[in-house]
Amino acid sequence: MIIDQDGTISIITQEKSTIIELVNKIQALYPKIQNNNIIITLSSLKALEVQDIVEFLELSSTHRATKHSFVIVSNQIDLDVVPEEIVVVPTIQEAYDIIEMEEMERDLGF
Repeated sequence: MIIDQDGTISIITQEKSTIIELVNKIQALYPKIQNNNIIITLSSLKALEVQDIVEFLELSSTHRATKHSFVIVSNQIDLDVVPEEIVVVPTIQEAYDIIEMEEMERDLGF
């Protein structure tokens, strides 16, 4: 797991861990990044199933409840089968765009 910081955005890149190991590592690290927007990059994985994405549901829900963005980047899954409660986009640029839009919505009181 690689963690980069870009302003108020923590970018977590999956290396060799399984999805469950990655989620557990993020939960352990969460107190240090809880005040940032989070991007999880899963682009290095060859194939993803819906269940892999659902593993992030609790973490995503918790983080979004604190008025911060949580975005997963992967082009290895059909976005039509991903639950609406989890934001998944195919590129890192789209993740930044989502965070920017969500921050504007929060600023406007939505």
